[in-house]
Amino acid sequence: MMNKRKLRDQLRLTESILFSWLYIPHILIYFCKRSLRETINADLDRRMKKSNLNMRLGVMFLYYLHTDRYFRNLFYHRAGTIVGAVIGWYRPGDKYFVISKTTMIGEGAYFAHPFSSEINAKSIGRNFSCRHLTTLGNKVDGDNDNRPIIGDNVTLGVNVTIIGGVTIGNNVVIGAGSVVVKDIPDNCVAVGNPCRVIKTLD
Repeated sequence: MMNKRKLRDQLRLTESILFSWLYIPHILIYFCKRSLRETINADLDRRMKKSNLNMRLGVMFLYYLHTDRYFRNLFYHRAGTIVGAVIGWYRPGDKYFVISKTTMIGEGAYFAHPFSSEINAKSIGRNFSCRHLTTLGNKVDGDNDNRPIIGDNVTLGVNVTIIGGVTIGNNVVIGAGSVVVKDIPDNCVAVGNPCRVIKTLD
């Protein structure tokens, strides 16, 4: 199984290199904007720790641009609305994964197959991760002041909904299927509908 996975990754890497010309604008932006590059590198480093891939960050950047449409969503978001629209039209991200243009996302973000997810928080801290069917948003359309604030090192399970102006603390794990409508403190595991703390983390 591992050999098949390595072979698949090698084939994908070869394909990414062969089609690297498609990503010349992306590569130029990546290397020319230092702050963007450092943030993207933190995202890639997080991915590397969760995968069997071992390659230079620049090569990994190209690899994920070509093979992961969710990563393209994040890259276009970080590059900015105008830049993302200009260079994203011919290599789009996933239309069922939406990140609000006004959401600030810290470095080290990891979206693990976030199909049918909407990320509309006021801010998200470092080392955030979520899975499919995640909804972060406001209670009333257009009320951008009443959106969630997510701390550092927060992990969301599948099908988590966080609605309204709640604050999720640092170092928090929220279990699958949870609905969060109240603040969650630092250093804990919380689950349920409505979501409640079930464990404190050291």
